[in-house]
Amino acid sequence: MAGDDGSSGSGGGGGGGIREDEVHVQIAGSSKPETSSTNETAPQNSHTKHWHWWLMVALNIFFLVAGQTASTLLGRFYYNQGGNSKWMSTFVQTAGFPVLFVALYLFRSKSPSTQTTTSNPETSVAKITLIYIALGLIIAADDLMYSYGLLYLPVSTYSLICASQLAFNAVFSYVLNAQKFTALIFNSVILLTFSAALLGVDEDSQGTNGLSRGKYILGFALTLGASATYSLILSLMQVAFEKVIKKETFSVVLNMQIYTALVATIASLIGLFASGEWKTLEGEMHAFSSGRLSYVMTLLWTAVSWQIASVGVVGLIFVVSSLFSNVISTLALPIIPVFAVIFFHDKMDGVKIIAMLMAIWGFVSYGYQLYISDKKARKTSVSVEQNS
Repeated sequence: MAGDDGSSGSGGGGGGGIREDEVHVQIAGSSKPETSSTNETAPQNSHTKHWHWWLMVALNIFFLVAGQTASTLLGRFYYNQGGNSKWMSTFVQTAGFPVLFVALYLFRSKSPSTQTTTSNPETSVAKITLIYIALGLIIAADDLMYSYGLLYLPVSTYSLICASQLAFNAVFSYVLNAQKFTALIFNSVILLTFSAALLGVDEDSQGTNGLSRGKYILGFALTLGASATYSLILSLMQVAFEKVIKKETFSVVLNMQIYTALVATIASLIGLFASGEWKTLEGEMHAFSSGRLSYVMTLLWTAVSWQIASVGVVGLIFVVSSLFSNVISTLALPIIPVFAVIFFHDKMDGVKIIAMLMAIWGFVSYGYQLYISDKKARKTSVSVEQNS
């Protein structure tokens, strides 16, 4: 889902990697000035900070993976039990954004300079508002495509196609964020592209859930388009941070998440009423196979799950980097088919297994490139610190 994974993405191509380096250098080198002084508690403090950093990383990874997995499975459950409103499915993907105000309050910076929306006086409120509106509308369109994809595809197929977002992320990062296109990244793009292509020609997946071949192809095309659009959104957000807002603190990233989600939620509501789907919601609730209470709770927890994932996304951006956040969000996608087989009895044939292994291989290739780049950057930073 685009809106929730919002700034997680391609942002790593530019400022994300630097951000991770800054965190590591701070942890590894924070005791340097103090070890040369009489303060004997510095090494212990550094060790505590190191473990605290790892705890925060692990916690945010859990939020992201658990939230993304739960929201996708609940979205499929909604359709399986008789739900059919694409606009309602779109609405719940961002409607839980008020939860992010809690995170904004709990983790607000004590520094006054980080509480403002911009650090550049020339950046007007009107310009920021236009960015929020434009991105919010694109997110709403992206969420709608995801909703159609989840309706027309088995969860296992849907999630594996969504893994192609990492390939699109690499392309858009190269074009918009000047990220280097290395051999490992190129390998990742090829693997993820072939993984999606295998699912596109897999005849055993087509016609599942009683759907026609035409609806399967439509679902495939819309899910692939949504993955590309999602990656574009991430790159555009990074451009906004670097060129317009010129700041990427926790509060600024959260504000981007909150206000773009607000716009997307309003757009989804307008679509719900303009399409006339709102008239069918009462009948849909009464006809829901597992009951009316289950209908309400499914929509409620779907919305909450998306926002739990959002907290993980933003947390990883702040603690590690935006690129790392996007890689972890992609890691969850090959995991979902396992749960889909367990809960929805999706068919897991040989083609899907090969596609899943290729997606995991592509993820590992991308992640290893991230590791190499980070290791090189940290060595450079430590060398600069030692020489200064």
